[in-house]
Amino acid sequence: MTGFGEMTSASHAGAPLIGISSYSQRARWGNWDDEAVLLPRRYADKVAAAGGTPVLLPPVDGIEHVLPRLDGLVLAGGGDIDPGRYAAARDAATGLPNAARDGAELALCAGALDLGLPLLGICRGLQVINVALGGTLHQHLPDIIGHDGHSPEAAGYGRHDVAVASDSRLADALGRTELAVPTHHHQAIARLGAGLVATAWAGDGIIEAAESGPAGDVAAPMLAVQWHPEAGDDLSLFRWLIAAARNHAPQPAWS
Repeated sequence: MTGFGEMTSASHAGAPLIGISSYSQRARWGNWDDEAVLLPRRYADKVAAAGGTPVLLPPVDGIEHVLPRLDGLVLAGGGDIDPGRYAAARDAATGLPNAARDGAELALCAGALDLGLPLLGICRGLQVINVALGGTLHQHLPDIIGHDGHSPEAAGYGRHDVAVASDSRLADALGRTELAVPTHHHQAIARLGAGLVATAWAGDGIIEAAESGPAGDVAAPMLAVQWHPEAGDDLSLFRWLIAAARNHAPQPAWS
C-alpha cells in the first residue's frame, strides 16, 4: 500500500495535494446525530476540477504539521473570527467564537507562509490571513456602508461587481480586471496586515482581495478573495493554485 509520504512525492508528477481547512459542527445523516468534520462539497469539487487532489484538514491541534506533505492550501469560508484575535471587543452582530477553528486556521496560515506554500484564501480565509499578519476587520459591514449588498441572502449568495488592480497577481490569474462575484459575508478587512496589498474593491470601497506584496514581506505565493469562487463557474483561482502547487518544491519535515 502506498503511504501518504509516497503520495506526496508522486503528487508533483500527477495531481498536487491541496489541503482545505474544514470545521466541526453537529450534523445529522441517516440514523446518526453527532459531531462531524464539515466542508461544503463545492470546495473539493473545484480543486479536483482544476487538477488537484483535495485533502480535508480538520480543526484539531497540530494540524499544521501536515503542511510539508502538501503542495498547496485553501483556507475556506465560514463563520466569524474571534475579535479578540485582533484585539477588538466583540460587536453584537459578530458570531460566537470557534476557538478550535480559529486556532487551527491561524496555525495553518502561519505555517504555510513560513514554508512558502501556495495559499488561496476564500472569504473567511482572506480574513484569517489578514488577522494572522496583524490586520483588523470590520465586524458588521451594514454599520459601515449602510447596506447589506455583500450578504443579501440569509442562506445563499448574492452578486456584486468588483474592480481588480491591473498590475496584480489576481488580475493575471483571472485574466480580467472587472467581474461580478458570488458574495456572502458581513465582515471585511479594515486595516491590512503586514506584507499584504489590496488588489480588488467593491463599488462601495470595501476591500475584496489581497495578495502578497512586491517587497517580499510574505514569501508564499498567495491570493485571497472576499467572495466565493467555489460557488461560481470560474475555475481561474483554483487553476492558479494548482499551477503554483506544481511549481512548489517539496519541503523537509517542519515543526
